[in-house]
Amino acid sequence: MTHTETGSAPMGRRERKKAATRRAIADAALRLFLERGYEAVGIREIADAADVSTTTLFKHFPVKEALVFDEDTDQEARLLAAVRERPDGRSIPAALREHALGHRMTAPGGDARFVAFSQLVNSTPALRDYAHAMWLRHTDALAAVIAEESGRPADDPACAALAHFALEAPRTARGHDDPRTAITRAFALLENGWQGLDGDG
Repeated sequence: MTHTETGSAPMGRRERKKAATRRAIADAALRLFLERGYEAVGIREIADAADVSTTTLFKHFPVKEALVFDEDTDQEARLLAAVRERPDGRSIPAALREHALGHRMTAPGGDARFVAFSQLVNSTPALRDYAHAMWLRHTDALAAVIAEESGRPADDPACAALAHFALEAPRTARGHDDPRTAITRAFALLENGWQGLDGDG
């Protein structure tokens, strides 16, 4: 289907240009942060590296921390799809566990650039706190999908609790020698309850 057929040529071109500018800014910021450290890099330096004005930079990224996290919308879409598109017979907690285990942070053999990115975030308190707050913003959307998929009321507190704890669970992997086991253990609690954990009384 062509842009002419959809009648969206001007908007499509404009959106593509905006997306390219946003990506150039984010790429320049991450490169500088990885080279010199988050605190050592200023906004003007990033704008210069991306060949944009600081005004343009702030139109795309209202705060400095946001420069590091450019895939929030995509992350939420993948999170919700993990629940909606789970295979027959797979529980919602199990689907969320598999989604968490599929993240590059916990997958074995992650690429060097992402390892460096993770180290940057985990070693910078401002980025670590921002990432956590940003991730928890998906709680309401995830709770709604859980309620929808399980046939429960939209305001069911159990759905909200499962959404919240499922989003918190990956934090148990931070600094753990075996992040996959840490995450699996956390989701076993969500799936089976405390009494269902082997060896716990």
